[in-house]
Amino acid sequence: MTTMQAVFFPGDKKVEIRQVEIPTPGQGEVLIQLKASAICRSDMSLYYGTSVFEGTKCGCTVPGHEPAGVITGVGNGVSNFKPGDRVAVYLALGCGECAHCKSGYKMFCKEFKCIGFDSHGGDAEYMVVPAENCMRLPDSMSFVTAAVSTDAVGTLYHAQKRLGISGRDYLVIFGMGPMGGAGVMIAKGLGATVIAVDMLDERLELAKELGADYTINGKTMNVQEEIARITNGAGADAAIDCSGSPYAENDALDCVRAHGRVAFIGESKETTIKPSQQLIRKQISVMGSWYFPIQEFDEIAEFIVRKNLPVEKLVTHQFKLEEAETAFQMFDERKTEKAVFVWE
Repeated sequence: MTTMQAVFFPGDKKVEIRQVEIPTPGQGEVLIQLKASAICRSDMSLYYGTSVFEGTKCGCTVPGHEPAGVITGVGNGVSNFKPGDRVAVYLALGCGECAHCKSGYKMFCKEFKCIGFDSHGGDAEYMVVPAENCMRLPDSMSFVTAAVSTDAVGTLYHAQKRLGISGRDYLVIFGMGPMGGAGVMIAKGLGATVIAVDMLDERLELAKELGADYTINGKTMNVQEEIARITNGAGADAAIDCSGSPYAENDALDCVRAHGRVAFIGESKETTIKPSQQLIRKQISVMGSWYFPIQEFDEIAEFIVRKNLPVEKLVTHQFKLEEAETAFQMFDERKTEKAVFVWE
């Protein structure tokens, strides 16, 4: 077999599954046979044909930036991976030489390119990536868990590590999509008391299943009053916004106590805040948090396994690659939460 199936987006919500050559790994690269590849909200710009990434404007790049699989071939110069190794893929490609690359934060490299946007991703039977982008999986971790762990779980783990979340904290998480849901399980693993906020009851139900101690529906309840009631008037110790909504971002700033900590994760172009009231006079710390440094994946994977986090509960639908058109349409129409392509 020399050809494989791969997904392409010609634009305007069209999905094509093409037969293409199986790629050959070059110097320092590995060939991975995909076992799971998760769909992410950021794939929608490719689906619509509005992506800002150069590599995807022509619709000639295979999407999929949350893949996991088995190495089946290695190029010259690869000594630390071999066929049969189970890996997830780190989405950021960098120059490898700058301070950012050397610190593991490849996404801050001036030459940053993104797998699934600038170079072929995981929505195909095989993909080639630099060996240095491979992250080993624990034997007990499923490929579906691994795929979802790269972006959603990894991002939220890194944010909570930076926030110093512990059993002392009341943590409020806004937005109960896959990111927020991942945040709930990590916070529970770290011992925090978790308050989940969303506008949809079914998302709040899942948040409860994932371990949220309290849920607040922002449509029907006064979010600030509820958080004040739960924390006996003290306010939350920390808050994370995963929605990108200006309302939620302001709620996050408003709900924390003096010396509180806030992280913004949900993408957002513009928000109006009140620095005096929300930041200065409460002396709070606010951070943006995006993805994680590659060397942290071992720690993330170990935490998932040790705390037995129910990562697969974030996945509402699994699809075969042949069902890509249906998968992306349903995801676009929000008929699925986290959806993953799987191969037997």
